[in-house]
Amino acid sequence: MALPARKQATYWSIAALVFVFALWWLGNVILPFVMGGAIAYFLDPLADRLEKLGLSRTASTAVIALIAVVAFVVLSLAVVPMLVRQLGQFIALAPDLVKSLQGFLTERFPDLLQNSVINDTLNSLGEAIKARGGELASTLLSSAMTLVNVIVFIVVVPVVAFYMLLDWDRMVAKVDGWLPRDHAPTIRRIARDIDKVLSGFVRGQVTVCLVLGTFYAVALMAAGLDFGLLVGSIAGALTFIPYIGAIIGGILAIGLALFQFWGDWLQIGIVAGIFAFGQFMEGNFITPRLMGNSVGLHPLWLIFALSAFGTLFGFVGMLVAVPVAAVIGVVARFLIDQYLHGALYRGQSGRSNPPGDAPPGLINETTGTVTSAAETRDTEG
Repeated sequence: MALPARKQATYWSIAALVFVFALWWLGNVILPFVMGGAIAYFLDPLADRLEKLGLSRTASTAVIALIAVVAFVVLSLAVVPMLVRQLGQFIALAPDLVKSLQGFLTERFPDLLQNSVINDTLNSLGEAIKARGGELASTLLSSAMTLVNVIVFIVVVPVVAFYMLLDWDRMVAKVDGWLPRDHAPTIRRIARDIDKVLSGFVRGQVTVCLVLGTFYAVALMAAGLDFGLLVGSIAGALTFIPYIGAIIGGILAIGLALFQFWGDWLQIGIVAGIFAFGQFMEGNFITPRLMGNSVGLHPLWLIFALSAFGTLFGFVGMLVAVPVAAVIGVVARFLIDQYLHGALYRGQSGRSNPPGDAPPGLINETTGTVTSAAETRDTEG
């Protein structure tokens, strides 16, 4: 016998409160497990493809782990040290960049700097970046954790990701066996929609970030820009937020190019052309190919979710913001669809259905079909 709607709402409300409380109270504790689960979810399609090629789940997971270890070693030995060095150099160069900007404005727009507020702001900006930049960089790199926590995080996340990837299909089957039988088909349908949204956005957007970040970094370094790796990494990482990565990365790259190559307009044009080409490829080929049109997450809803969960629950909140936003969006669309086909919306006039609308009636959760009210009465009679 199906549970009354009020009891179901009570149970789901309790589950939501437990989830929020766990994020608030155990945020730092569950962070490695959230990260490991996210990595396993991201890599599960690759493991499935390797299985289709004839490998076992264990062998597929081992191959992925080996590739990940090689990538981690390369990043640790080559990319990360260079990135940290460029970040330090950029912070130290900030006063010179501001002075160069001030000199340019003095030469081109002398009346502008007559305003003492603008002048004082420019004078203090570079020194403030230099004074606070080192502290900020240290905070970002340490993530406000002790050395022991960092080591534990680095060790635990790969282990969690490995075992979750190895047992992913079994865990999904186990959870499916716990679903309430009366509502299992509906929950599975909602879960498939959520997976479709997450697959389209998370996996697609992370891949877009990696592709664009690598392209910008390599191209800018090949063009001779001093901080090409840093600018490319920033632009690639911020591509996760629509338009922000291109705007901030383009401003940084062109600004540094003007400082480094002033007078060499061909070189400056090459740097600007790199970002123009990157945006052209992203909008016309990379994003449509990797993400398609079935993402289902509006940029404003995404930005709000990241801001809200990041403020409430810190870094772990930002990690779960996108999945939670996807769940809320899919469930909201499902409830709206149920409302539009229900008696509350249609009322007495629902007996004559507008063209294109599904007839009112009951949803068969096994087949997904809609049984009209007349057919239901005939069957019951």
